[in-house]
Amino acid sequence: MTSNINTNTGIVLVVDDSPDTLGLLNEALEKEGFSVLVALEGKQALTIIDKITPDIILLDAIMPNMDGFETCQRIKQNPNLSNIPVIFMTGLSDTDSIVKGLEVGGVDYLTKPIKPTELIARMKVHLRNAHLSHSAQYALDTTGQQLLAVNPLGGIRWATPLTQELLDKYQLTQDWCQQKLAGQLQHWLSHKPPAGGHYELQETSAKLKVKLIDIKNDNEILLRLIDLNGPSGAEILRQALDITERESDVLFWIGQGKTNKEIGEILSMSPRTVNKHLEPIFKKLNVENRTAAAAIAIHTLAGI
Repeated sequence: MTSNINTNTGIVLVVDDSPDTLGLLNEALEKEGFSVLVALEGKQALTIIDKITPDIILLDAIMPNMDGFETCQRIKQNPNLSNIPVIFMTGLSDTDSIVKGLEVGGVDYLTKPIKPTELIARMKVHLRNAHLSHSAQYALDTTGQQLLAVNPLGGIRWATPLTQELLDKYQLTQDWCQQKLAGQLQHWLSHKPPAGGHYELQETSAKLKVKLIDIKNDNEILLRLIDLNGPSGAEILRQALDITERESDVLFWIGQGKTNKEIGEILSMSPRTVNKHLEPIFKKLNVENRTAAAAIAIHTLAGI
């Protein structure tokens, strides 16, 4: 299967204090069809990124004022920039430097002198991966869910628009996420909670909790942010589907995969009474069975 992703276009930010390296890369990249932005050190790079978002960053590790490691760390702390691939370029080839570059968020590491052909080949791979990751994130965005991905230290790698809206609603700033949220999530995740596990956030006036959805790899953990002050799932179903309060309670738990017996225990009614509620639910939703009703409940709660 071929891809229609064009990895020969896009904006590349090259950050290096060596004029020779800048000249070499600028010429090679422009020949490949890339638009090239240039910065001589880390602070200048951050200023450029505030105005123009590049598709990929080539970053020298050793520079005056702010080195590449700190620059990359600053970039990755911003959820809106965390998916930009960063390739380190440096004369350092020791293991500690390579590990440090990867730990702060770099996706690759090339030692100088840079070979443009090898660099461009690696860039294409990382650009393709970034495009695929963006497509997957967009698919999650369209489900209307408040999802975010964090690293094992609790730092946010990316967040869907609805997650950002919820954080903004309660005035939970980027600084709060870096200083408070990250520490709490790191501590919780260090105890290896199971998939589906919950943690209620502390040190905030908002009542929020996170639910562990999946551990995708060692560096990306998928979470759902839940607003405990918002309407319950049953209330959302009642408002959206024009069903009674009791019917919405039953439908909510059907959507959670519960049996009539389990729903009866939760709602303090007999399984027979639960079953009696199913007929009007099916009729109002214009479905014929429990599976179809559950699908409508799941889609409604997900915002589809």
